[in-house]
Amino acid sequence: MNRQDRKAAISAWKERGSAAGIYALRSATTGAVWVGSAPDVRTIRNRILFTLRHGSHRARDLQAAWAGDGEAGLGFEVLEVMDPGEETPAPYVVTDWLKARAAHWRAVLKAHPL
Repeated sequence: MNRQDRKAAISAWKERGSAAGIYALRSATTGAVWVGSAPDVRTIRNRILFTLRHGSHRARDLQAAWAGDGEAGLGFEVLEVMDPGEETPAPYVVTDWLKARAAHWRAVLKAHPL
């Protein structure tokens, strides 16, 4: 990749914005579900997998499921993405929306928090 292509790729990555949303992890063997929220659901999967691989995830029950099932035994899915509309919403609006929607999905799926 030459210098100009690299600059274009970096610029495109910076301008892509974020997609706040709600996600779920499901255990294939036990059927347990964990629901969490993130300011950018496109990047949260990598962070979760990194912490699980290193045994440092703060949700001990999820870490135990990872130890038993491994990566293949845990499914990741995006449940809902916030539609920002015409303008980018204020950070407090995004935070409030994430909290409310995560609570909704935890109740619906009878899930553990992340």
